[in-house]
Amino acid sequence: MPVKATRVNLGLTEVGRPPAGRSGPKPENGSGTELEDRSRTEPGSDADEVVIIGAGPAGLTAAYVLAKKGKTSTVLEADDTVGGISRTVERDGWRFDVGGHRFFTKVKAVEDLWHEILPGDELMLRPRMSRIYYQGKYYEYPLKPINALRNLGFVESLRCGASYAWARVHPPEDQTTFEGWVAARFGWRLYQHFFKTYTEKVWGYPGSELQADWAAQRIKNLNLLNAVTNALFPKKGQREITTLIDQFEYPRLGPGMMWERCCETVEAAGSKVLMRATVTRIRCEGGKAVAVESVTDGAVTQHRCSAVVSSMPLSSLVRALDPPPPDEVLAAADDLHYRDHITVALVVPEEASFPDNWVYVHDPAVKMGRIQNFGRWSPYMVKDGSACLGLEYFVFEGDEMWSMTDEDLVELGKAELGRLGLADPEAIEAGYVVRMPKAYPYYDADYARNVETLRKWLEVNVANVHPVGRNGMHRYNNQDHSMYTAMLTVENIMGASHDVWSVNVEEEYHEQMKADEDAGSSNGKSGRAAPVLPKRPR
Repeated sequence: MPVKATRVNLGLTEVGRPPAGRSGPKPENGSGTELEDRSRTEPGSDADEVVIIGAGPAGLTAAYVLAKKGKTSTVLEADDTVGGISRTVERDGWRFDVGGHRFFTKVKAVEDLWHEILPGDELMLRPRMSRIYYQGKYYEYPLKPINALRNLGFVESLRCGASYAWARVHPPEDQTTFEGWVAARFGWRLYQHFFKTYTEKVWGYPGSELQADWAAQRIKNLNLLNAVTNALFPKKGQREITTLIDQFEYPRLGPGMMWERCCETVEAAGSKVLMRATVTRIRCEGGKAVAVESVTDGAVTQHRCSAVVSSMPLSSLVRALDPPPPDEVLAAADDLHYRDHITVALVVPEEASFPDNWVYVHDPAVKMGRIQNFGRWSPYMVKDGSACLGLEYFVFEGDEMWSMTDEDLVELGKAELGRLGLADPEAIEAGYVVRMPKAYPYYDADYARNVETLRKWLEVNVANVHPVGRNGMHRYNNQDHSMYTAMLTVENIMGASHDVWSVNVEEEYHEQMKADEDAGSSNGKSGRAAPVLPKRPR
C-alpha cells in the first residue's frame, strides 16, 4: 500500500522518496505469456515456501509465526516501508502515526506476540484521552449528557431537551437510517450537534443515507433519558454501562517500530522481505497457486510457492489470479470499494498542544475529522519545544481533496486550525502531507455478498490462497484482529482447520468493555463496527 509524505516549509516543497512500486505493470488478462517471457525465478526459490503478499501487521505476523515453526517465507511488499497503515512515517525527525493505533486487545495471543517482538520498555503504557471539539469547547468522549448540556448552555440545553421530548412523542418514521436511529434516541438537535457532522466526514455520505447498524453497535442501548438518569442517580452494581479503556500500550517510536523490528526478526530467521515488489500475477495450476510474480523496477520475478497468504486488497488479489476466475467473480471483486485517508501534520508552538491523544472535530466549519497529537502518543515522536498535530481528512482517492497539491493541503490545514482557534496559522513552522490509499474497506449494501462470493470461490478453486487482514479480507478489522487472522491462517497451513472469517464478528468495539467484563478475556470476537454505506458510483 504505497504512501507519499511531503514536507512543505515556508513556501518551499521538499518531496520525500517517491513510493516505488505504485505503478508497476498490470497482470495480463490472458495466459500471461508476456510476463512469463520476461520473468525470472528467484534464486534459491523453494516450491515448498509460503509467499506472503504485504508487509503490514497481518503479513509480517504470518512470516513471524511461520519462522517460529521453522518455516521460511518470502514477503512481497509494493511500498518501500513496512507496516501498511500501521507504519510510522518519519520526516525531519518528526514521527507520524497514520490514523492512530492504540495497542490494546482482548486476544491474549496477540498481546503476547507484541511483547515478544518489543520486549521490556519498548512498549510504553500511555494514558488514553480523546474528546470532541465543537464550537470552541471540548466535550467528553464517550458523550456524557451532563457535560454536553453544560457546555451547550442553559438555553440550548432546554432546546435539546424539548427536541428529545418531541422525538419521543413523534419519533422518526424511518429508524433504519443512522439519522433516524440516533434522532429517535437523542432528539434532532443533539443529533445535529454531536452525531451528524463527524459521521458524514468519515464516510462521505449524509446520515440519512447511512444505515443504522453502525449507530446500534457504537452507541449500544444508550438514549438520552437513560444516560441522564444514570449520571444523576447511578445504580449500585450497575453492569450495563459501557466505558472506554483509560490506558493502552504504545511503541516508543510509533507503531511502525513494531513492524520494523518484526521485519528484522523475520529476516534474521532466514525469510526474505522484498520491498518495492508489486505482485502482478498469481499463477494457478491444478486447483492451487504454484507461483507468485512480482515486479521491481520493471523486472519480473517468479516466486514458487506451496501457499499464498495475502493481505493485498481482496479485489486486487482476485484480479491477479491466472487463469482468471469467472466473470461473476471478477464483477464481485470490481464492486468492492475503499475510503482513503490524508494526514496533514503541522508543527505548531508547544502552547497549541492539548492533553488528548486525538480530538474528534465535530465542527461543520472545517473539513478535518480528527486531530492527532503525536506527542501524547509518545514523547519520542516529537522534538522538544514544539508540538506536532496531525489533521485527518477522510476522502475518496481521486476526489477534490485527494487531488489537491501538498502545498494547498498544508495551507488548508493551517487555515482550519486558525478557524478553530487552536493555533495561529502564521506561527506554524512546517507542514507534511501523508496520503494513505485504501485505508478503510467501504461497506456498501452489496459488500457482504461480494466478499462471500470471493471467499467461497477461493476456498473451492484455490484453497492454498489465504486472505488475511483488513484489506485482504475487506473487513474493518483493527490491528489485533488482522494479526489474529494471520496467526490462525498459519496454523491452518500447518494442518489446523480454524474459521478465520469468524475473527472480529463486530459484536463490540475493541476498546469498550462493560463494568463486569474482564479486560484480559480473549474471545477473538471484539472488533470495530462500520456502517453499511450507500453504493459508490463506478
